Formats: sequence, C-alpha cells, structure tokens
Amino acid sequence: MAEKKVSSLPAKLINGGVAGLVGVTCVFPIDLAKTRLQNQQGVQVYKGMLDCLTKTVRSEGYFGCYRGAAVNLTLVTPEKAIKLAANDVFRQKLSKDGHLPLWGEVLAGCGAGTCQVVVTTPMEMLKIQLQDAGRLAAQRPVQTPAQTAAPGPAPSLVAPPPAPAGRSPPPRASATGITVELLKTRGLAGLYRGAGATLMRDVPFSMIYFPLFANLNALGHEKVGDVQARAPFWQSFMAGCTAGSVAAVAVTPLDVIKTRLQTLQKGEGEDTYRGIVDCTRRIMMREGPSAFLKGATCRALVIAPLFGIAQGVYFLGVGEALLGLLE
Repeated sequence: MAEKKVSSLPAKLINGGVAGLVGVTCVFPIDLAKTRLQNQQGVQVYKGMLDCLTKTVRSEGYFGCYRGAAVNLTLVTPEKAIKLAANDVFRQKLSKDGHLPLWGEVLAGCGAGTCQVVVTTPMEMLKIQLQDAGRLAAQRPVQTPAQTAAPGPAPSLVAPPPAPAGRSPPPRASATGITVELLKTRGLAGLYRGAGATLMRDVPFSMIYFPLFANLNALGHEKVGDVQARAPFWQSFMAGCTAGSVAAVAVTPLDVIKTRLQTLQKGEGEDTYRGIVDCTRRIMMREGPSAFLKGATCRALVIAPLFGIAQGVYFLGVGEALLGLLE
C-alpha cells in the first residue's frame, strides 16, 4: 500500500503537535531527572536516575516529577510541529524526481533544527528553572533543635528548610512568574538566554536524527512510482526510538552545556558561566570529561520513546483525519 503524502502544512502541524503532547506526557519525569543530574556540581543530592525519581516523589509527591510539565506541554505543540513539519517541507523542496540524496537529508534536518529554536529556547529556559527547583531545595540543610545544640553528622539534604515562625513559606515558582521577572529585568533576551547553545545542540541532533530515521523507516519498503510504500506502525516507532537514542547520546555534551547556561539559580559553591567556551572550560577543569555525559542515560530514555511515539503518531495521519472531519 502506498503512503499518502501529507496534503497540507496544517495537517503536518497538527500531526507534530499531537505527537509532541503524547510523547512528552509519557517521558517527562525522566526528563526532570536528566535536568537535575546534569546540574549537579558539588553536592551530589542524587546518585542516579532512579534515586532522583525516588527522592523527588518522597519529598515533592508524585506530581513533583511533573514540575515544569505545564510549560513544556504548552510549547511542545508548536515546537514539535515546527520541527517535524519543517523537516518534511525541506525534504520535499530538496528532492529531485522523488529522490533525496544523503546531503539533502542532512540539510533538511539542519533546517528543521534551526527553525525549532525559536520556540525551544524559551520553553527549555522556563522548564529548567522549574525542574531544578527541587534539587536546589534539597541542597539546603534542615537542622532540628538537637542538631543545632550538639555536633553531629551532616544535616539532611532531602527537604527545604522550614519557614521562620509566623511566616508563610515562599510561593512556589511558576512559569508565568519567571517569565514576567525575566522580561522586567532582562527583556526578551532573558527568555532567549542560551539560544546559541540550544542551536548548537538541536542542529546536530536533527542532522543525525532525521536522515537516520528516514533510512531505518524505509528499510525493506520499495517505492511505488514516486511514493514510498508505507512502513508499518511498529517500524516507524522503532525507527524513531533508535534514531532518537543515537542522536540524543551523540549531543549529550552539548545538552549539558546548554542546561548549565540556562540555569539561573545555582546551589552553594556551584559555578556560573559567561558563555559556551567558559562553561566548557570550567566543566572540564573542575569535573573532568565524564561530566559532559551526565544524564546521557536519562536523555536516551527520554528521546527514544519521545520520538518513537512522535513518529508513530505522525505517520498515523491524525492531522489529515481531523481536517477531513472539518471539511
């Protein structure tokens, strides 16, 4: 059976948006663990992904694993829509007689990664602040009266300090509050802090991911005329998972740099950075090469199902079906 080409840009945008919503909802807790592990410099609050998720649920509740999910779910629709649709458009423009060479696939991925940064940078900027708040709170020591009166072991690092008597605890940070504060103090540029690092991560990712996915998805399926035979759902899903995990691990060092640059509040003794070069140098000097792979497992576990689900939903043609109902 031949695959029907996506008929319009609106259909592509709907497909990408639905795919992003489904994927992010499934893997967000692992993404939260990735952010917290990547930001650890001195005090090791978490030993790994499972330890991070366990301590997060214990101290913040189950929904603590979804801190920052609202902004991600709000902006992931345009982000994924732009990414997947832009790649599709670029591939069509670069194809000649129904054939797209490898350089064309890489260039289409580059274009898709560049386009998505417009939405990705502010989305990641806000998400990281919300995700990392629990880690910063966990670094603050909690001392009981007995601990204050007598020397003993190091204080607990699993909960924020209690509010002073007579005062209510400070309100939990929100995406709206962070956005307003950034716009007041730094203008629009505040929301686009780390844009260069985001571009440096997303362009190589897309250049690896999209060509690899396209070739894996086409394995064993020959063209009928100018149209590629439809790959079954499981093949699109597995191709998305495989290509996503390979691309994710490959650009993890760039993701670590981006995460560090976009984190506004630092824990005690943690470095602040003046740019990409300064961040790279300081991480190398203070933490060694292995620090650039922090969160690599989490990132692979996030991206693999995220893009597997995304490509599966995208190829189901949800957008075409919805538009067909409206006609």
